[in-house]
Amino acid sequence: MNRSNSRSGGGANLPALRHHNASLVLDLLRAAGEHGISRLELAERTGLTPQAVSKITARLRSEGLATEAGRLASTGGKPRTVLRLVPEAGHAVGLHLDRDELTAVLVDLAGAPVATRTAPLDLGAPAAEVVATAAHAVQTVRAAAPRTEDHRVFGVGAALPGPLDHRSGVLHRVTGFPQWDGYPLRDVLAEATGLPVVVDKDTNAAALGLALRERGEADFAYLHLGTGLGAGLVLGGTLHRGARTGAGEFGHQTLQLDGPPCGCGGRGCIEVLCLAAAARGDIAEAARVLGAGAANLVGLLDIDRVVLGGRTVAADEDAYVGGVRAVIEERALRDGTGAPVPVTVAGGGDRPVAEGAAQLVLAPVFGRAGEGGVED
Repeated sequence: MNRSNSRSGGGANLPALRHHNASLVLDLLRAAGEHGISRLELAERTGLTPQAVSKITARLRSEGLATEAGRLASTGGKPRTVLRLVPEAGHAVGLHLDRDELTAVLVDLAGAPVATRTAPLDLGAPAAEVVATAAHAVQTVRAAAPRTEDHRVFGVGAALPGPLDHRSGVLHRVTGFPQWDGYPLRDVLAEATGLPVVVDKDTNAAALGLALRERGEADFAYLHLGTGLGAGLVLGGTLHRGARTGAGEFGHQTLQLDGPPCGCGGRGCIEVLCLAAAARGDIAEAARVLGAGAANLVGLLDIDRVVLGGRTVAADEDAYVGGVRAVIEERALRDGTGAPVPVTVAGGGDRPVAEGAAQLVLAPVFGRAGEGGVED
């Protein structure tokens, strides 16, 4: 059975789906790594005919995206040629526009970082100034990679705090910076860089990067604690944004009805409580507050895992992991729901956001159009 609309399903031997089928093949080549995969296995895994796979791989080789990786030992017939992805044949740029810092990363087709740059950023500065800084970072990180100009750069992924509209690339009232409301960041940045641009929330970008790296079907929440607090949700192996890119506004759930005012306009939000505790050096309290929100999320969505990330977590990973785990374990014991879900750390501070932003660009290239926003 052909499942042409499935993210991970088989291909369809129809001319209108040639791009889709090539993306399925590219995704399997990427998963196979440097060891490669044979045309026969590609046909078996995609559901395409061997003839269709031969045509697709011939085109990918002519475009420099695939190459031979050797031959399999003969089992009585002609030795089978193994093909692999050529990672350096294309790149994508990922930007993390945080409230006080910009991180730019250039990744190859396999998702491996080639170059990284960081620079100070004031997200409250005039929009033209912020865009100019971002465009300069794109130019700088591209120039840092040898031979980049000889290969295709598929586009730029820009990740920043929400709320925003992923589909249109228009920002809403970014928490703490309401002046961005209605700003068409995607189109303006595309004009400034000369490259296609996709925009998403920082937490969504990081969660997407983790999901693509692990290639599993598990449900997990990525909780990012840096200059703000938010969540990226992966359900059934797919990034869940919600109808209005509103899913994952984790930091603005109310824990204290009469608590301190938050930059979002509310009071007693988990973000303001957690950041205030961290600022005064009470890491145990910050972790306890974060754990309370995480336990709420586990109970609401019945997810399989909680992943922590962000520069604030990176400064004291053990304390945050231990504190969040303790609250989740206490809740599981009280509710009698069985073994508590594991709590892990993404590592790398804020870097997973920029790397995930680059994956927003690459996802459609590998047949995951619903995950990203720049079609090849």
